[in-house]
Amino acid sequence: MNQSSQSPAVSRRSHHHWRREAVELAAVFVAVAAADLAANLMAHGPGGPVLLTGSAVLLLAVTGFHTWWSRRHGHSPPGPPAPDTATSPVAGESVLWRLRTTVCDTPGSLAALCGALAAEGVDILTLQTHPLSDGTVDEFLVRAPSTAQSQELIRTVSTAGGRDTWLERADTHDLVDTPTRVLTLATRTALDTAELPLALRQLLGRCRIRSLPAGSGELPPADGVLEEFALRLRDPSGGTLVIERPYLPFTPTEFARARALVELDAQLGTRVPHRRDVLTLPEGNEITVRRAGPADLPAAQAMHDRCSPTTLSRRYHGPIGDATRYLGHLLSPRHGRTLAVETASGRLVALGHLLWDGDETEVALLVEDEWQGRGVGAELLRRLVALAQEAGCGAVYAVTKSANTPMVAAMRNLGLPLDYLVEDATLVITATLNHSAENSPRVQRQPHGHQHTREL
Repeated sequence: MNQSSQSPAVSRRSHHHWRREAVELAAVFVAVAAADLAANLMAHGPGGPVLLTGSAVLLLAVTGFHTWWSRRHGHSPPGPPAPDTATSPVAGESVLWRLRTTVCDTPGSLAALCGALAAEGVDILTLQTHPLSDGTVDEFLVRAPSTAQSQELIRTVSTAGGRDTWLERADTHDLVDTPTRVLTLATRTALDTAELPLALRQLLGRCRIRSLPAGSGELPPADGVLEEFALRLRDPSGGTLVIERPYLPFTPTEFARARALVELDAQLGTRVPHRRDVLTLPEGNEITVRRAGPADLPAAQAMHDRCSPTTLSRRYHGPIGDATRYLGHLLSPRHGRTLAVETASGRLVALGHLLWDGDETEVALLVEDEWQGRGVGAELLRRLVALAQEAGCGAVYAVTKSANTPMVAAMRNLGLPLDYLVEDATLVITATLNHSAENSPRVQRQPHGHQHTREL
């Protein structure tokens, strides 16, 4: 026989439920009695119409005040969502956040903000100040308890006097202090022309960088132009460099840092690292893999002319008009990085391009017919993906024809998650990059044959 038992907690909830129903029923009786009294006063009392009119005016006044209050405080962040006990973080853990807010430029405003964060158990790791004409933008890297919600942190900052607050998750790479990070970016830019767009993205966060040529109709600014959501700087290669960040306004400090990097690049001119990796293929032939630049345009054009129409069709997916101009664009370090493969005699036989395209980056290969099927394209692709990982790219994609089985096989051999998109005869293969060292293509696969490196 089944027996049911009721715990004391359940019994107490039942008693509370019964008492609540009794209170609600009593409230209904009181409301009915009050409504009957008000109706009798309005219908039979001498001041009935006046009382009715006054009640209407009072209700309108309360409604108007509520509307005004809602509009005034409508942009306040909502309260934090109710915690989900199934997915609640473990107590004692912490989370890194990047926080930016604007405060009044008055004594004690920063102290009040820091005190409010400390009261919530938030540890301030780094602090940058960006002076403005009407206040100061304070940018923090903080470590907060894992139980703290983003809206809760924003509300704490707003209560302490912060406005226009912006918050996003950070990682351990952001723990490097700002002067060290800026010097590192300047060093990378000084060594390699192709590093300028990457350095600007790492300096300014997620942003779009466009290079407008000199003949585009926009005059290059002499000293640069600072707009709320855009920076306009003189492009060292000619034209105008436009940096856009719609989600967060630029500050004069960020403008000065970006302009300094661009001026450094302009002073040093075109720079391509001179590292050369000499590989011995399984068949015994030696090839040299190195960075390519604008000076390689004649050799690239000669290789282009030696390629068959089938090879060019696989690479460009259609007819190409001015090959010299297009190759000049690909070889420019402003748009990405290019690797060249040379034979022992110095003849250029293959090109691999890594083209910057926001978070996703395009990879493209062109291998001379005679050197296809020897592992040259796979080696180029592996190195290009490693360069994309070093640059912090989230994914790389290749656009090719669906019948280009060698390119498909090379992408599959990377050992990365792939996504395939087929439209007509065009195939787009996107590889999601894993930035951990143990899963890097450079570590995961050894190049064909023996490799040694010469530094020139």
